[in-house]
Amino acid sequence: MFIGGLQELTLTDFPDKVACIVFLVNCNFKCKFCYNKELTSTSFFKKSKRKLIPESDFFSFLESKKKMLDGVVITGGEPTLSPGLIDFIKKIKQKGFLVKLDTNGTNPWILEKLLKENLVDYIAMDFKSPEKKYPVITQSNISFSKIKESVLILKNSNIPHEFRTTLYPKLTLEDLKEMSALMVGEKWFLQQFIGKNVLDKKSRYLRPFNKKKSENILKELNKITKVSIRGF
Repeated sequence: MFIGGLQELTLTDFPDKVACIVFLVNCNFKCKFCYNKELTSTSFFKKSKRKLIPESDFFSFLESKKKMLDGVVITGGEPTLSPGLIDFIKKIKQKGFLVKLDTNGTNPWILEKLLKENLVDYIAMDFKSPEKKYPVITQSNISFSKIKESVLILKNSNIPHEFRTTLYPKLTLEDLKEMSALMVGEKWFLQQFIGKNVLDKKSRYLRPFNKKKSENILKELNKITKVSIRGF
């Protein structure tokens, strides 16, 4: 596993749990608003001069925190790209920890396998934009059908989950209304955009939605489905 970072404690990333966060390197998206660009590829990671954390060191850390932590948040990058993810999670579960997975939804077959084998306890999926803007925002040609399939897998599952959308300034209210059609009945969070040091240099100069505009968006979307906002 390419473990690019470890946050030893979080009280907010795994709902109602005390957890650590492990960051895996590599992503198949290059989102314009990504703030973890060094985790999107091994080449970026090398340029950052950060060092990978040996898997043995990570599990030694977990062993020492058995009485403190409830679970582990696995994020990235995009964790489902890691060939050893299934075995990695199995080792975590064998030590008695709960697992939350963050994903961009591009590998629905991995989600299905994880759910079938009861290897995850919570999933958070990023839902970037309506279909027409996915290639531009993610700077990727990955089919939107995979995103939709992952959304439906989670919607039809019994596992606790949530969807998250960053309020990238290039998204319009109409974009978000279009997205809401897939979010009906789901736990959906809008997150504030922070432009500093994002992957796309031009996006660093975009102004985030102000509080009034964000509240208006929230009001309009709540006419369609329940949605909450984070980051204010």
